[in-house]
Amino acid sequence: MRPLDLRSLLCCLVLSTIVQSALAAPVILPVLPAEHQVEKDPETGATLTYLSDNPGADSNLYFHERSWTADGAAILFNSSREKGGLMAYLTATGELVPVGHALGGLSGVTASAAGCGLYGIRGRDVLRIALEISPSDDPSRQPSSVVAIERVITTLPDAEKTTTLSENSAGTLLSVGLEGGEIGSVPAIMTIDIQSGAITEVCRAANAAVSGIQHVQWSHTDPNILSYAGHKPRLMVVDIREGHPRAVYPEWVEELVTHESWWVQDQIIFCGGTHPEPTVNSHVKLLDLKTGTVRIVGGGSWWAGGSPSEIARYNWWHADGSDDGRWIVADNWHGDIMLFEGKTTRPRLLTGNHRTYGKGAHPHVGFDRAGRSVIFTSHKRGNPDVCVATIPETWQRENPS
Repeated sequence: MRPLDLRSLLCCLVLSTIVQSALAAPVILPVLPAEHQVEKDPETGATLTYLSDNPGADSNLYFHERSWTADGAAILFNSSREKGGLMAYLTATGELVPVGHALGGLSGVTASAAGCGLYGIRGRDVLRIALEISPSDDPSRQPSSVVAIERVITTLPDAEKTTTLSENSAGTLLSVGLEGGEIGSVPAIMTIDIQSGAITEVCRAANAAVSGIQHVQWSHTDPNILSYAGHKPRLMVVDIREGHPRAVYPEWVEELVTHESWWVQDQIIFCGGTHPEPTVNSHVKLLDLKTGTVRIVGGGSWWAGGSPSEIARYNWWHADGSDDGRWIVADNWHGDIMLFEGKTTRPRLLTGNHRTYGKGAHPHVGFDRAGRSVIFTSHKRGNPDVCVATIPETWQRENPS
């Protein structure tokens, strides 16, 4: 690992020491009435819970970030509504909490690996925000109580682009990608010590994706391994103890490799195929870092004469896996949400048609902590809404860990 230059590092350490000497005063957050609507998918029987019913655009956190707090008490999402921003859905009551608006705006958010809280960035400050939630027995008479207690972990160097925060599996470090400003034109990947606030430069991502540094995330099992999205090759991994990025999948020049996420046993899920655009084929694939073996978990499809819209129905774009290893979930450009059994790879359509091809945000489907529900953005009701689909209990019994 390479440290920041001495001046920047000393500045960050001094600021970290100052801000950690006392926590910010607790903030009582406003709690809004529930808006959720629950229905059954008529084809699959999955329970669909739409978290909000607002004309603003609502979207879940990115598919490889943590949307659920570790205790399951809240689900985080973003809303364009007035006085919105980062919102928390209280799972006990369905009430909504405008966390971002109340705390001055937050970006780069992910729920913390333990406790009821999250990490986020406000300006250049990296924050740990604990949520103390006391659910109401009768929200129609008395709203639930939610208190936020924030701590500034550190202050980032000035940068033009900052990635979402990610927390390692040991709960000791955060990672972030920075580009531009004080960092310069070659993106840097940094780690942040959660306790001390010390910032360390891990490496420079010289081959970062065309649109800049993206998808910086930790292995779910090894606290020293990070990945980021490179540009040909895409799948880049770095051990923070060594600081040397390496390509872990030697893709072909015209091969599609996209939207990676970590799964169990140091495996990386990604989507891709070898048929060129515009009628691409895209499988859900699984790379075992220990052996270098790649296997197809969810097969895509291509046929001569098929239109991009027709072919997109049978190919996958984002994929994530449950932490118990039982499931992988993927979405396509039509908003179909498909489960694949972790052991057998057998497919099960969880719910479908949550997007019109060529219009609107992608579902960006991701898993909860328990491997029982997936979250995604749905356009099925004519507006971007956050939807949680619960896997039927019979499917869980038929697919044991």
